[in-house]
Amino acid sequence: MTASPRVSIVIPAYNEGEGILASLDRIFEAVSLPAEVLVVVDTPEDTTLPVVAAYEKKEPRLRHMINTYGRGPAQAIRFGIDSSTAPTVVVTMSDGCDDPRQIDDLVRLVERGVVVAAASRYMAGGQQVGGPRFKRFLSRSAGTSLQVLTNAGTRDATNSFKAYSRAFVQSVGIDSRDGFEIGLELTAKARRLRLPVAEIPTIWLDRAFGESNFKLTTWIPKYLRWYRFAFGPQLTVAQLTERATGGKGLAPQPHNDKGNSAP
Repeated sequence: MTASPRVSIVIPAYNEGEGILASLDRIFEAVSLPAEVLVVVDTPEDTTLPVVAAYEKKEPRLRHMINTYGRGPAQAIRFGIDSSTAPTVVVTMSDGCDDPRQIDDLVRLVERGVVVAAASRYMAGGQQVGGPRFKRFLSRSAGTSLQVLTNAGTRDATNSFKAYSRAFVQSVGIDSRDGFEIGLELTAKARRLRLPVAEIPTIWLDRAFGESNFKLTTWIPKYLRWYRFAFGPQLTVAQLTERATGGKGLAPQPHNDKGNSAP
């Protein structure tokens, strides 16, 4: 692992097996900044683990971790961010849909002062190739309307491929516990705090292997919660935490970083 990484790249994975190899190859080829890459799975039996463990032997920047916060992508992302060491965190998927060539530029945006830097499929120069049409329609509609109505800073608030100031995430916390709505949650929180959000174009390609774990009907209500939350007056961090949790503060779940890597 790099001694002082500028970026921690968090990859939630679920039974990807050897399918994750192409994504890892592209990341290590594309990212030039000092980085650590954290692949987070839910159980020791996940088929991703042995593949990543073997890859680590030739790539010291890579670590595999077993999430202890609970199952699901939101918990894996939370665990990865809490386990990260760099001041900037990038969340990207294990399925190869995201273009890692944007990671360096996303990190530099955060280093210049934005708290959320989004890779946007829906701004000029961006594109989404493939994927379910209805899901694409909902995602584009949500992102475009948020930008028009709230000046959210990005037309692609629902995309998980984003860079965050780790200090910002630590200050506002992550309340999502199930799906991939964390990207929208943190964008909405930045909007309510009136903190800067920026975007750069990206081209998203539908996965070439395996099946998506995105559960549209289950997770739509969770996306709607954060979509609605983005509207409203400016809040302080204390007010934001109170409103986001409904008065039930969600304390961070401590963990021993040294004990979380799989053997």
